[in-house]
Amino acid sequence: MIARLTGTVLDRAATTVVVDVHGVGYLVHVTPGAQVPPRGQEVTLHTSLQVREDSMTLYGFTTAAELAAFELLLTSSGVGPKLALAALGTHRPEVLHTAIATGDEATLTTIPGVGRKVAQRLVLELKDKVGVATVTPPGVVDGPAAPAAAGVLGEVRDALAALGYSAAESTAALEAVAGSDSSEDSAELLRAALRHLGSARAVSS
Repeated sequence: MIARLTGTVLDRAATTVVVDVHGVGYLVHVTPGAQVPPRGQEVTLHTSLQVREDSMTLYGFTTAAELAAFELLLTSSGVGPKLALAALGTHRPEVLHTAIATGDEATLTTIPGVGRKVAQRLVLELKDKVGVATVTPPGVVDGPAAPAAAGVLGEVRDALAALGYSAAESTAALEAVAGSDSSEDSAELLRAALRHLGSARAVSS
């Protein structure tokens, strides 16, 4: 499993980027608006490797929250990588999360390839997985301002928050799955936290 790539940008097209990692060029599919630096500069992408009978395709994202949203969408029946990528190219992860959590079909149907029936299925199948969102307008802090979380744990906490998990849920999950190695990969840690949260909710229900 290729969970993350760090290397030099060799080429950038509208929806792909080639990343040179120690002499090996990886073709990664990205959203048109992905914040990928110009050719010759270093980039880090959180990646999801999708394996089919006749292909192995990498999809890359500049944040762990985008990767988490992408893989969440793939758990819905009938949603493939192209549609999930289109969703991330249309809306930020927190917008998708809020739309699913609140049943906002109008927002979901603005995604290319998503009609009313697909939007209804996304809400039906994913609403319980995203949890209950606490929606705060950008730039507004609920309560006293707190310093931004740093490091891998902070990045994963931010991704879980974007998916609607409470601070208590995120802390409990990270305490359960995080190792002592501070260099642990954020994408792998996020996947482990999501698995733990999914299991916890299944038990509680």
